Parts: sequence; structure tokens; C-alpha cells
Amino acid sequence: MRTVELTEECSDVAGQLGYQIRHEWLGGSGGGVCEFGGRKWIFIDLALNADEQLEQITEALQQDPGLHLCQIGSSLSRHLGIKRAA
Repeated sequence: MRTVELTEECSDVAGQLGYQIRHEWLGGSGGGVCEFGGRKWIFIDLALNADEQLEQITEALQQDPGLHLCQIGSSLSRHLGIKRAA
């Protein structure tokens, strides 16, 4: 699956987990997960290339304990390293 498609799927999963996603210019030195105002956020650094942006959102999702409860396609499951029962 291509990077853009994986990023879109990751964004959908992030929404299922209650995250808001912000794309900000952080100069290549920031991004990731934070919580403020009672909301969960994933900041994506626009200074990074598409693969690096995908890595930021992937790392954020992998840290969330609710990830296993989300509806995730097989390609994204493989990308996230999730093993599903047969």
C-alpha cells in the first residue's frame, strides 16, 4: 500500500481513537502525541517528507492502548505490526 493511502487510513484510525490531527510547520524537530484541553492531539511536522510524516502518526497509534479495539484493514495492520487472530 502506498504512503498516502496508509497515512489516510492511519488518520481514520486516529479519529476512532479520539485524536485530532494538526499539520504544522515544526522545522523537522517536532511532532507526535500530546493531550491538552481534554483532547488528544497528533502533531504532524510539515517539514518532513511523506514517509516521515507517516512514521509520526504510526508511532502515535502504536502507543495507544485502544488500538486493538479499532477497525483496521489488513494492510494497515501489517504496517502497524498488529497480529490478528485467524
